[in-house]
Amino acid sequence: MSAALGTRPSLYSTAVGKKYVMAISGMVLMAFILAHMVGNLKIYFGATALDNYSHWLREVGEPALPRQVLLWAVRITLLGAVTAHIVTAYQLTMINRRARPEAYRSKRDYVAADFASRTMRWTGIIVILFVIFHLLDLTWGPANPDFVSGDPYHNVITSFERVPVAIVYIVANLALGVHLYHGAWSLFQSMGWTRPWRRQFATVFAGVIVLGNVSFPLAVLFGVVN
Repeated sequence: MSAALGTRPSLYSTAVGKKYVMAISGMVLMAFILAHMVGNLKIYFGATALDNYSHWLREVGEPALPRQVLLWAVRITLLGAVTAHIVTAYQLTMINRRARPEAYRSKRDYVAADFASRTMRWTGIIVILFVIFHLLDLTWGPANPDFVSGDPYHNVITSFERVPVAIVYIVANLALGVHLYHGAWSLFQSMGWTRPWRRQFATVFAGVIVLGNVSFPLAVLFGVVN
């Protein structure tokens, strides 16, 4: 009996354990996405409001903590959550393929599957590529020819004034919305939480994020923010 106990697989090695990791890392990322969107709403209050918010992010925690320590803690947490989410998603995909080596046997089965669930892999890839571009565009600057370090309001305006870039942001956030919708809905099942309103929650959460994020490039393109 002790030998059998010694060979018991860890929770993470099971599909259920991996779904827990997907759900928990997903909740961390959802909280960040919401906070990030709400913070960026300060663009509607002018350059001073957005720039002050940007500086505050680097100073939050002072004087108890050195400058930017809390910001870097958040960044490291997010990096860990993203890594765990991607790795676990890949492992779950492999488990599902081994469990069902054949594709859908009929068109009816394929159509019946939820569109968001069927496109999770592709929307996830789009979001990852978009995050990389977003960092190069508004955080580090190589993708923005008019980038000015320390001037986030200027960088946002000059970036979104480029129509192709604005379109990229809009399309990417639509993909993010689809990804969030299915992720927000399925995490309840993964965590074993039975809630009758989980689909409504997923719809509202994804809708708020998409509307907020898409509003930024549109506001710049139409001159609402300049």
